[in-house]
Amino acid sequence: MWGCFFKILNHLFNLALMDTNAFIYLEFLRKTLLPLPGVTEKLHFETPAFYVNKKIFARLKEDGETLVVNTSEREKWMDNDPATFFITDHYRHYDYMLVALKTVSPDDLKLLLLTAWRNRAPVKLRKEFETALFLKP
Repeated sequence: MWGCFFKILNHLFNLALMDTNAFIYLEFLRKTLLPLPGVTEKLHFETPAFYVNKKIFARLKEDGETLVVNTSEREKWMDNDPATFFITDHYRHYDYMLVALKTVSPDDLKLLLLTAWRNRAPVKLRKEFETALFLKP
């Protein structure tokens, strides 16, 4: 019980140290992702992360200014804007890319997030989303 309490307290302390921009980024991520079918938010390495069907597809890095996002097209993004889209050695063998939130356009970020969700979501949830889009007035 106390371990959980201290973990939450530590997380709140870390959030208090974050730049105001981190809260703005997190609000954008939540508004974009949480309405999608099956998306949940929980901590991963003590930072906010987004999952679909228990599979992580995006998370805010500890600096509060960088996003880790699942993608199978990172070379395309990195070639287009290497200052915004990049990897470190840690991500070299994984289908993830780092995104500088200060420089990414909102449209590009939404596209990346929706694609990451779609890549990780099961067929049933993807169909649910597509049906909702089709029925939307």
